[in-house]
Amino acid sequence: MFEGPLAELIEALQRLPGVGPKSAQRIAFYLLKSPPSAAEGLAEAILNARRRMGFCRVCFNLAEGEVCRICQDPRRDPRTLCVVEEPKDTLVLEKAGFKGRYHVLGGVISPMDGIGPEDLRIKELLARVEGGEVEEVILATNPNLEGEATALYLARVIRPLGVKVTRLASGLPVGADLEYADELTLGRALEGRREL
Repeated sequence: MFEGPLAELIEALQRLPGVGPKSAQRIAFYLLKSPPSAAEGLAEAILNARRRMGFCRVCFNLAEGEVCRICQDPRRDPRTLCVVEEPKDTLVLEKAGFKGRYHVLGGVISPMDGIGPEDLRIKELLARVEGGEVEEVILATNPNLEGEATALYLARVIRPLGVKVTRLASGLPVGADLEYADELTLGRALEGRREL
């Protein structure tokens, strides 16, 4: 249907996560109707982020330097280490008010995708825990098959190091109706219940 540079732009936009064909077309047309400075600004922001951002050498979160702002913050609790799959997961926990430190695995164990424990930053995690400062490791992987398998594996290798290993609770979201909850979610909510 479209050809030339417009087709290439739409195809490139469709490769972005969560952007389907219609969204890619809307974005492409928006960029073409906008002043050239808008498209140039977007392109420059993308290139600038790619040039200046890397991974923290301590926790593997995104960082503008060698060490991220969270690892540099002396007000953070070094005794509590929250393990997440990807850097984007730290943003959600920050909004929720977590005040400890993080460790970003860089994915999850997924045999179907050929990803094993050796492909993740587990050795670095164990080195941090063995350092002696960490008292609790919170496993905050996603509550799906791969996330659960990764959490179980991590719990098994961390427990012998003598630190407390916890898992984020999962269950019913606030405002949800019981009739729409699936059995797994409802089962987790029952298991994670607490006294009022």
